[in-house]
Amino acid sequence: MPTSPADTVAFIGLGVMGYPMAKNLLSGLTAEKTLLICDVSIDVLDRFVKEAQGQARVEFVSNGFEATKVADTIITMLPGSDAVKSVYLDPDTGILAGAVAAAESGSPSRKVIMECGTIETDTILTVAKATQDVSASKLDGTLTFVDAPVSGGPMGAEAGTLTFMVGCPPAVSDAVFPIVKSYLKHMGKEKETFLCGDVGAGTAFKVINNYLSAITSLAASEALNIGTKAGLDVKLLTEVINASGGQCWVTSKSNPVPGVQENVPSSRDYNGGFRIELCAKVLGMGSKLAKSVGARTVLDTPTLEAFHEAMGDERYRGKDARVVYKWLNESET
Repeated sequence: MPTSPADTVAFIGLGVMGYPMAKNLLSGLTAEKTLLICDVSIDVLDRFVKEAQGQARVEFVSNGFEATKVADTIITMLPGSDAVKSVYLDPDTGILAGAVAAAESGSPSRKVIMECGTIETDTILTVAKATQDVSASKLDGTLTFVDAPVSGGPMGAEAGTLTFMVGCPPAVSDAVFPIVKSYLKHMGKEKETFLCGDVGAGTAFKVINNYLSAITSLAASEALNIGTKAGLDVKLLTEVINASGGQCWVTSKSNPVPGVQENVPSSRDYNGGFRIELCAKVLGMGSKLAKSVGARTVLDTPTLEAFHEAMGDERYRGKDARVVYKWLNESET
C-alpha cells in the first residue's frame, strides 16, 4: 500500500461514467501519485489495470473503509442513494469509519470525500451531516464532504470535458475547493468546475440543469419529427435551428435524428448515451425539488408521461433519452 495519504487518491464506482472518469484522472496524475480503485466487478478492475500500464501506480481496494485509511482524497461515482449510504455510512466498510480508523494511528490528516453522481438531495444531506458529526467529534474537523455532480454524460466522461457543480461547506471552501478542483480538472473543464454554494447546492444545480435538458430533449425531438414528417431536409433544418432562436444543447450537441451528427447516440442506434430511465429519474427529482420549494411547474408531468410511455416499449427501453425522437416518429397519431 502507498505510504503517503497526501499522494493517494481513491476512485470508487467504475461504471459507465466512473470508468472513463477514473481513466482521465489517472492520466493527469503525476508519477509520485497512487490511484486506488474500487468496484463491485473484478473484471472491470482487471481491465482498468491492464489499460493503465505505463501510467501512475494503480492498486485495488475492497471498500471505502480501506480506501480512506490510506488516501486523503476519495472520489465516488455511485448509481443511487442506497449505494451512497452503504459506501459512506456502513460502520464496518464505510468511508467515515475508515477516516476514524486512519486517525487512530496518529493525528488526523485533512481528508476530502466527494460524491459525483446525481443522488437524492436527502441522501446527500444525510451523508453531509454524518460527516460533519464524525469530523467534529473524532477528527478535529479535518474531514470534509462535498457533492460534485457532473454534466456531460458518457461522451463528456470519455472526452474529459465534464462540467462539475460543487457544493462545499462555506467555512472550509477556501481551503477545500482548490483541492477538489486540482483533481476534477483532469476529468472535466477547469473553467467549468463551479462552486455552487453549501453542500447540496451542487446537486440542486445539477437537478435543475437536467430538468431543463430532459424537457428540451422531448421538445427538440417533437420539432425535428415535424420536419421529418413534412419531408424537409432535417440536417438543413438543424443548421437553421442552431443559427436561430430554437438552438439548444440537444439540437447542437446530441441531435436526436439519426445521421444528422456523427459520434452521437442517435447515430449508434441510441446506444452509449444518457439512458432514458436515468433521464426520467432526474426529471422526477427536479419535480420533487420544485414542489419542496413551492415552484410551479407545467412541462414536467407531460414530459414524464412521454418518457414512461416510451420506456414501456422494449424498442426504446435502455436507450439514450433522445430515443424519444424515434418513439415519436414511429408512433401513430
